[in-house]
Amino acid sequence: MKLPATVCCAILLVILIFSGLILLVVYLSNRPGSPYFDISAATLNTANLDMGYSLNGDLAIVVNFTNPSKKSDVDFSYVMFELFFYNTLIATERIEPFIVPKGMSMFTSFHLLSSQVPIQMNQSQELQLQLGNGPVLLNLRGTFHARSDLGSFMRYSYWLHTRCSISLNSPPSGYMRARRCITRR
Repeated sequence: MKLPATVCCAILLVILIFSGLILLVVYLSNRPGSPYFDISAATLNTANLDMGYSLNGDLAIVVNFTNPSKKSDVDFSYVMFELFFYNTLIATERIEPFIVPKGMSMFTSFHLLSSQVPIQMNQSQELQLQLGNGPVLLNLRGTFHARSDLGSFMRYSYWLHTRCSISLNSPPSGYMRARRCITRR
């Protein structure tokens, strides 16, 4: 009685291992490349301090999401941006869900508005110096939930996190001088 049960278990184990290997090969052959994220343009329209420590600002940004995959579209169901002056969160913006078709890019624009955001005294002094002499340095963080459909039975979901450093001229001509973005899963 023990021998037939052992043979059945061994056969099931072999089937399970081969099924796992087949799924791994299918996944690796169809795995989409990570989407790229970049800031195409940014303009610091306004930035001022009320009472010396309350920040008001308006940053207009155009971003580019690129899907390098030739096999599947990428569905972004959650897109959140946070703007920081040093380590102080000064604005957030959530973007509506969208899809980037395979092998294509999508541009979207939005404004990050700050209203009466309290900042520390040393940050206030640094911002006044940057507004006077330039450049104004800001940090943008993005969190994205992306999903790629690999056929009718396989869906691949993942989170992407981006960090960007942005250097801008002082307002009103606050155009972007430079940017550096790093995106990771």
